[in-house]
Amino acid sequence: MTNETTRRDWLKATGLGIGGVIASSLLGGCAATGSSSARSAGRAGSIRVAHVTDVHVQNELGGARGMAAAFRHVQSRKRKPELILNTGDCVMDVLNRDRARATELWTLWSSVLKDECSTPIEHCLGNHDIWGWVKERSGTTGNEPGWGKKWAMDVLGLSRPYHAFDRGAWRIVMLDSVMPAAEGVWEARLDDEQFTWLEGELKATKRPVLVCSHVPIVSPAVFLDTGKIGGTPEAPALAVRRVHADVKRIGHLFAKYGNVKLCISGHLHEIDRAEFHGTTYITNPAVCGDWWKGHHRGVWDEQYTMLDLHADGSFDVEYVNYGWTPEAPPATAPATRADA
Repeated sequence: MTNETTRRDWLKATGLGIGGVIASSLLGGCAATGSSSARSAGRAGSIRVAHVTDVHVQNELGGARGMAAAFRHVQSRKRKPELILNTGDCVMDVLNRDRARATELWTLWSSVLKDECSTPIEHCLGNHDIWGWVKERSGTTGNEPGWGKKWAMDVLGLSRPYHAFDRGAWRIVMLDSVMPAAEGVWEARLDDEQFTWLEGELKATKRPVLVCSHVPIVSPAVFLDTGKIGGTPEAPALAVRRVHADVKRIGHLFAKYGNVKLCISGHLHEIDRAEFHGTTYITNPAVCGDWWKGHHRGVWDEQYTMLDLHADGSFDVEYVNYGWTPEAPPATAPATRADA
């Protein structure tokens, strides 16, 4: 159930719907906003796409049942999506865990997805999907079969960790946000090879482009919920793992070609939105909420996102609660950090 009418009316009344920045604190809970309230869903040339992110599947706290419930809900809509986009953190965490735990979690993900998802699905990687980069915690050396991104890529059917494809009138780009930094540390950015590839994609297409990444490229929430910015490649601050460190480089690239209409991401388990030089950046909520313990930061529900992508490059966005109720009261221990 969504608060679509209420949210849209409020955004129109406050002038925040178009051309401004919608901060995460303003769009907590269940919300729906579109690029224009005048458009109607299901119009000719439109495609419907579901965005799921940060499932963090596990057997603990009923996480596997929660994942199953979310995928069933996505595919039970009156207007079903023709495609699902998954932007990573599929499993609770293998970045810091040993082979036995990684095997358990990836087996669980594959089993639930096989049983519950009959809709075509495309993937990109999240930081918690990458096995063993934190060697001290995972007990790895870096020489193990499947170490790093390889295991997740094999499970998700990726020949490389970024790719692009056409769907309807749109070109959809799936990026790899997660790059190694110092030993046991990662940061959010594109390497030079991927950046060159991305520029080639934008230069070659006349279609409107949807860019998907695990970590937000732009995010107001990073400034509002932590206040931590800056850092260096050797000692990145928290924000470097919560938003792309190469945001300026990517933003200038998007402005150069002008065809990237929408960027979607997860990672923060929150909702925010920013618009700059004709591109809208939205961070979408986590399927798992607060890692299956309830509302994240006491605000954001367990949700997925439904997108209607129109042939003229416009779009509508709907946030959907799928009815999950935590099995146990929220733990008193600190929640898992998205940037860990």
